[in-house]
Amino acid sequence: MPQSTIKLLENFANYYAVKQKVIANNIANIGTENYKRLDVKFKDVLDENLKANLKTTEENHIAINTSDYKQNFEIVKDQSMDNASGINNVDIDTEMAELAANNLNFKFATMKIRDYFKTMQGVIRGGGSL
Repeated sequence: MPQSTIKLLENFANYYAVKQKVIANNIANIGTENYKRLDVKFKDVLDENLKANLKTTEENHIAINTSDYKQNFEIVKDQSMDNASGINNVDIDTEMAELAANNLNFKFATMKIRDYFKTMQGVIRGGGSL
């Protein structure tokens, strides 16, 4: 697994950690009148990282620098006027579903990072290959 992939997985893990905090904040404020739910905008980071992972198959292709991924996701307020809970726009069922999905995604990213470093440890000890 190339170093750029590890950086991508690190960015995903960081995103999911921030998303976890945002979802927990939304759930904590389910009873707060006029509270606007928060979300994490990630599209720009995803687009940037997907472009960065493009591979060149011929030497005439233009290589894209994968060495410097940025963490430019941001926390945004959901401005919808939908009062899902009758008090604000936080829907507990949606938040709990997002929490479960976020948890699985975070575990996946961290497991892949762990597997990479376990493989590296085996290579360093002389018991494996990349």
